[in-house]
Amino acid sequence: MATRKSILFLFAILAIAVWVLGSAIQAEAETLNYKFYTWVIRGENNPIGDVEGHFLISHVRGAFYVFENGEIATVTTVITGDIIKGAGSFMQYVTIKFADGSTIIIRSQGTVGAAAGTTTAGGWTSEIIKGTGRFEGIKGTQSAKAKYLPVEKGEAGPKGYGEGTITYTLPSK
Repeated sequence: MATRKSILFLFAILAIAVWVLGSAIQAEAETLNYKFYTWVIRGENNPIGDVEGHFLISHVRGAFYVFENGEIATVTTVITGDIIKGAGSFMQYVTIKFADGSTIIIRSQGTVGAAAGTTTAGGWTSEIIKGTGRFEGIKGTQSAKAKYLPVEKGEAGPKGYGEGTITYTLPSK
């Protein structure tokens, strides 16, 4: 008899657990696809001197993101990097500001390459670290591809363009 009560008790706990866990609303990932144009607002290239073309860079870039849904956002990116002849590693923080004042802040790390005098996008990983306004509590990632134009005389860094996707979830309300 005690065995039967134990089995019924375990079954009841299992049923309650399934009901509680099964009723939790799972947030479905959403995406924001965009195209962008970017330029250097302020840049500093500090030569290292160990090999030709080796610099530690510190740049602030501006950008416009034009989303598939018609929204437009302004973007400020703060970048540091270790670059030799246009190729190397970088780290950046991207702040995307929407017309309603909401923001998404993304941290990225990766590499860039150089080909025929231009900088080309390499690989990088990006993680959303904060959101405000309608993006409060956001979690997710960003992926993007960029191409850069040759640096013109007097420019601190190259202009660029590309496309990307932000994949995210928001907490349930």
